[in-house]
Amino acid sequence: MPDLKGKTIIVTGANSGLGFEAVKAFAQKNANVILASRDMYRGEQARSRIVKEHASARIDVMQLDLGDLKLIRSFTDMFQKQYDRLDVLLNNAGIMWRPYTETKDGF
Repeated sequence: MPDLKGKTIIVTGANSGLGFEAVKAFAQKNANVILASRDMYRGEQARSRIVKEHASARIDVMQLDLGDLKLIRSFTDMFQKQYDRLDVLLNNAGIMWRPYTETKDGF
């Protein structure tokens, strides 16, 4: 992977699994990474684990629950206030084999 200095990357579902590993890899290559997580506490824990290994990592934790349109709008508003560009969106979040449910917005 080339150097990503100056690039802004959002990773959804980033506090564990493949999303966590993606954040770590992008941070190692000098990207500004937004670790998007439904749970801020777990997101901050993930950030701390990465920063322990890579002190220069530039990682911001932002709450994002893709099952709630109000929280999606809040996330995008905060993102637009803090950043002037987005270079990569890694849609990592996903859930398998759950019983049928609907989101807060009826989807």
